[in-house]
Amino acid sequence: MSAPIANFLLETKAVHIKPNPDDFFTWTSGTRSPIYCDNRQLISYPKVRSEIIKSFCDLIKEEYSEVELIAGTATAGIPWAAWIAHELNLPMIYIRSKPKGHGLKSALEGHFKPSQKTLIIEDLISTGKSSLEAYEHAKADGLDTLAVLSIFNYGFKKAIKAFEEASLKFSSLSNIEKLLMYAKETKKLTEDDVKTVMNWKEEFSK
Repeated sequence: MSAPIANFLLETKAVHIKPNPDDFFTWTSGTRSPIYCDNRQLISYPKVRSEIIKSFCDLIKEEYSEVELIAGTATAGIPWAAWIAHELNLPMIYIRSKPKGHGLKSALEGHFKPSQKTLIIEDLISTGKSSLEAYEHAKADGLDTLAVLSIFNYGFKKAIKAFEEASLKFSSLSNIEKLLMYAKETKKLTEDDVKTVMNWKEEFSK
């Protein structure tokens, strides 16, 4: 599964890599990085989209067969959650970044029942902050979250620690190590390029 997903991420330019420190990307946070992920590109490619949905569904059937509800994070997780829920014939909701300031004042949109076994769908896990906020919103409304699933994650130590502290599982179809391994094997990156990105990741993870 890892190699096809890594290929999709690179070929659709959902993930960009610039190993030259003088040409790093600048994230919204101001962080300078050799890698930039924009998984929203993936929804525009029907074949890629279908393969990613299949990979998600295979993972869910194998590891989370007890799931009763699919929840997408707003906004990037919503289309994936909708497609997955459709394939698995399950109900779906989405989770806002913060509760509405009117009406029921809930962060959750859609019909659900308390204690439903839920999977939260993200397109990307970086620091884990948005995923864990979605989890807290789901928890506040009584849902039983089994795990957070994403297409890609950076593998930052701070994210792993945050999920561990929340006692919440997470799983991704691909991650930075698998992506870089594939890029090196297919000669899209040199070994020195890979070392540059991994050194940056280790430094950023501290």
